[in-house]
Amino acid sequence: MLLDKRSILYTFVAACLVSLLTSCANSSTKEALERSFAVDPKLKDNTTVLGDSQQSNLQDEESAQLPENFPVEIPRYPQAKLKGVESLTVPSVQGQRTTWSSSDPSTEIRDFYKRAFESGAWQVVSQPDEESSGTFVARRNDLQVTVSIPATPEISDSEETPSSNQDPTKFEIQYILNSTQVTTKSSEQQESVSSNTGSQQTLSKQPQDVSNLDKVPESLRQYVKDLAALGVLSVNQSGAKSSDTTGNQFDPNKTITRREYARWLVAANNRIHANRPGLQIRLASDTSQSAFQDVPKSDPDFQSIQALAEAGLIPSPLTGEATAVQFRPDAPLTRENLIAWKVPLDIRGALPSASLDAVKQTWGFQDAGKIDPNALRAVLADFQNGDQANIRRIFGYTTLFQPKKSVTRAEAAAGLWYFGSQGEGISGREALSFKSQESQSSESEESTTN
Repeated sequence: MLLDKRSILYTFVAACLVSLLTSCANSSTKEALERSFAVDPKLKDNTTVLGDSQQSNLQDEESAQLPENFPVEIPRYPQAKLKGVESLTVPSVQGQRTTWSSSDPSTEIRDFYKRAFESGAWQVVSQPDEESSGTFVARRNDLQVTVSIPATPEISDSEETPSSNQDPTKFEIQYILNSTQVTTKSSEQQESVSSNTGSQQTLSKQPQDVSNLDKVPESLRQYVKDLAALGVLSVNQSGAKSSDTTGNQFDPNKTITRREYARWLVAANNRIHANRPGLQIRLASDTSQSAFQDVPKSDPDFQSIQALAEAGLIPSPLTGEATAVQFRPDAPLTRENLIAWKVPLDIRGALPSASLDAVKQTWGFQDAGKIDPNALRAVLADFQNGDQANIRRIFGYTTLFQPKKSVTRAEAAAGLWYFGSQGEGISGREALSFKSQESQSSESEESTTN
C-alpha cells in the first residue's frame, strides 16, 4: 500500500515538470534556463589569454641571456635562473649587473658562494656573517665580483606553506673587469707612469731626513725612524709649491689627512713587501677613471687613492657602495679609518664577523658603540693579531678607542711599521735589513766585476 502511494506521488511530480517545460518551450523562461547552463564565452576566450600570458613569460625568460663576455671564472649557482642583465652606470669600470632567481632559500645560496670563493683561487675582500645573508666581494686577477644575497623571510610554523608557494630568492651578481691590470707593462712603462703622477714623485726610495725626531713620542720613535729610512714618510704633495724650508719637516704631532695616509699606506706596503710582488698594491694608471668625484686624475695623490679603491680596500662605487662617491682627501684621518684600511692588508683574507658584544668582550672598549659598523670587523680582527695588533702598537693599553679621534703622523707611522698576522709578517726593521743585505750584495758583485 505504501509503495502504491509513492508511485502515485512520483507520477504526479513528473507530470507537473513535463507540463511546466512544455509551457515554457517558446517563452523567455526557456532562454533564461539555457543561458544559465550554457558555457561562459569569456572562459573560452580566457584560454587564449592565459596561453598568451604564459608564452609572454617564457619569452621574458628566454630574452635574459648572459653577455658573451661573462667571465667563466664566476661561480654560477646551479639551481638559479637568469632574470636580467644590466650594464653598470659607473663610468670608470667595465662590467655588468645580472639578476638571478632560485627557489632555494638564501642560506643555501650563501653557503654555495662561501665555499666557491674560499676555494683558494679567489681573494675574499668581504663576506656576510655566518648567521645572515649579505654581500660577497671577491677578486681574482683583474676581475672583481660582488654577489648580493637578500635574507629569506622567516616563516613561523603556523604560517608554513608548501615550498612551491614561497616567493623565489632573487640575488645579484655584479662583476667588474679592470682592464688596466690585464696589460702587462714593461719596466720602462712602469717608470713612466710613476714619474707622471705626483704621488710617486714624492715617494723617493732614498732615506728621508727626519730632523725633529726629538718631538716624536719615545714609544713611537723607532717606528718613525725605520719608515723614514725606507723613504715612506713623504709630507708634501708634489703639486704644492712653497718656499718654506720647513715644508719637508715631518712634524710628528700634526694630524694626518686621508690623502697622506693613503699615500703612506700604499708606499709602506710596497716597500716592506719589495721582494713579494704578489702582495704589493698595483698603482693606478693615468688612463683609469677616478672612483671618486673629488679625486680627479690631476690630483697629486690620484694613483695611491685610486689604487686602494681598485683593490677594494676602501669603500667606493667599485665595492658596491653607491653613496661613497666622495673620498674627502683633505679631511683628518680617524682612528677607525686607520684600522679599517690597514687591517685587510694584515689579514690578506676575509675579515671575521663581528658584533658590539664581541668587540666589548675582547678589547674591553667602553665606547664600542661609537665605532662605525663598517669598521667593527677590522677592529675585532686586529685583536686576534696579539702583540702585533695595530691598536696595541699605536695606542698602547686603553679602554677607550675614541674611533672618531684624529690620528697624528707619528701614530700613522707606527701603524704602518708592521704588515702581517698570526706571527706571519714583516716589520719595517726587517725590511731595512733585507734592503741593506741586497745593497751589500750588489756592491760586492760590482767590485768582483771590476
